[in-house]
Amino acid sequence: MEIHNLLTHPVGPEYQLVVGEGTYLLRDDIHLSTPQPHQSEAPITNPNPLATTPVPPTAGVKLSLSIVSPRKAQPKLYKLNAFDSTKSNLVTYSIKESEKESRTSHDTSSDGAPQQSAADVSGKAPAFGEDNSFLSSTSGKEGLKRRKPKTNIVKNTSSFISRVIQHDAMSKRIQEHSPEGLFMFANINRAFQWLDLSSTTFSKAEHIIKVLFSKAHMLCHDVNTFTKSPNHLDVIMGASSADIIWFEAFSQKYNRINKNSIINASPVSDIHWIPGSESLFLASHMDGTLIVYDKERDDAAFVPEDNNTLTTDFDGLENEHPPLQIKKSVNSKNQKANPVASWKISNHRINGFAFSPDSRHLAVVSEDGTLRIINYLKEQLTDLYTSYYGGFMCICWSPDGKYVLTGGQDDLVSIWSLGERQIVARCPGHQSWVTAVAFDPWRCDDRNYRFGSVGEDRRLLLWDFNVGMLHRPKASSVRQRGSISSHLPVTRNRAESQATSRLRSNSNLTSNSVDDEDLIEHPVESRTRTAELPPVMSKIVDEDPMSWLGFEEDCIVTACAEGHIRIWNRPQEGVNGSQVALSGGGSDS
Repeated sequence: MEIHNLLTHPVGPEYQLVVGEGTYLLRDDIHLSTPQPHQSEAPITNPNPLATTPVPPTAGVKLSLSIVSPRKAQPKLYKLNAFDSTKSNLVTYSIKESEKESRTSHDTSSDGAPQQSAADVSGKAPAFGEDNSFLSSTSGKEGLKRRKPKTNIVKNTSSFISRVIQHDAMSKRIQEHSPEGLFMFANINRAFQWLDLSSTTFSKAEHIIKVLFSKAHMLCHDVNTFTKSPNHLDVIMGASSADIIWFEAFSQKYNRINKNSIINASPVSDIHWIPGSESLFLASHMDGTLIVYDKERDDAAFVPEDNNTLTTDFDGLENEHPPLQIKKSVNSKNQKANPVASWKISNHRINGFAFSPDSRHLAVVSEDGTLRIINYLKEQLTDLYTSYYGGFMCICWSPDGKYVLTGGQDDLVSIWSLGERQIVARCPGHQSWVTAVAFDPWRCDDRNYRFGSVGEDRRLLLWDFNVGMLHRPKASSVRQRGSISSHLPVTRNRAESQATSRLRSNSNLTSNSVDDEDLIEHPVESRTRTAELPPVMSKIVDEDPMSWLGFEEDCIVTACAEGHIRIWNRPQEGVNGSQVALSGGGSDS
């Protein structure tokens, strides 16, 4: 029996977010139907959370938001309503649509940050694997012709898919959808749904299509912003069974990649299209492996190549934090089948990764409490940072590529400067694990930043920081005896550089500063030596642990593990919108 999604519009003080620029009001509360476990799923015999009985991995609700029409080029790096800022002079990239790309468009990523194609990047980054002629075409009779998914997901006979439910007026809804309207894709347990948040004829909660899987939970997914158009949307999904689904939404056709775990048998924890690529995407598996797949290539049993190498020698720390080990290089001549590349970076689960805005670097967080910065174009690990305590759960880049945010099991959000190659602030405020972090690009400029975080404490926290605020606390002049950092070996001289002595963040440094550097393993910085940043707002926004956060031009979107998706309207212009409170305040409940 099918259970429908529900749409409500709660009102009251508990559904308001009071911040310096005004009040965010809850517009919509969409409750996604959570499918019952499939009969083929092994029952959980012991619900005790402390039990060691293995259970299938799940990820709550993960969302992707997409507008299919191209967005007009913006004269500034960011669109601002609240800041009277000067025009950005950043050199990292500029938002400018390429006239040569017919299917390229500006979109917002799942965390709300503007995305651009590789052609839009100032000082254009080379395409991943562009020097390898064996990647220029696919094998088989089709040659250079782009392949499409071949199997109709509605008429499929695979036992992997339990049921596909289409809306009765699906064709009409797609035809009536405004190209400027917002599509939403959502995975929750073994279900994957496609919704239209801009629909006026039908309820926003009514799915366009819902796919139920029988042998796996969908843990993550991503929409290709490079190939999208008003009649084409490429979506990839990663499953707890290690399978990967390539789904083209408009044709409702799909392909199954890594079928029967032919390449890797570990669940897929995160998945993203490689920036500027039509067919390549990167998946992180829970065994600590990053694998590049090509949706247009067939799979073959994977045997690590004999010439696999370590990108750097870690002088005895290899057992604790293995360096990046290349199982197969993107420059390999053997490119007839997937995988395109395979990198082993950890012996622990990878929880998330994100590509830098300049399309050169990759930030990866894992259960072993490490943040790794990888130059993925060169397949080189450049920096390794360690959490204050426990594993890192989530990761994102600032829109200008200068900072990286992490959230972890230490209940902290941490701000890392890629230019200074160090942590610049810790952000206490959560009372449980931090599950998602995201910058709000519509409230950022070249010196002021707004970001948000959600956690298992059911809270949404908003934060503001200015590069001039990031100073050391008063105790910075005293080195604590027995501090954590004093016990971690440093394998290289850290350039005794300014990295350990700077007192302020240098806004002129960008992520390009980490190019052509040897690996640096950074010791844990004592909390007494690191600035702390208070939130400008903290509020419980749901009844269940939070799992996702995103920013759009007109709203904030939050999601909890049990299927509640809440859309919060931004304050109206002219209502406390002239300035942003950079410290303190906020409502709590």
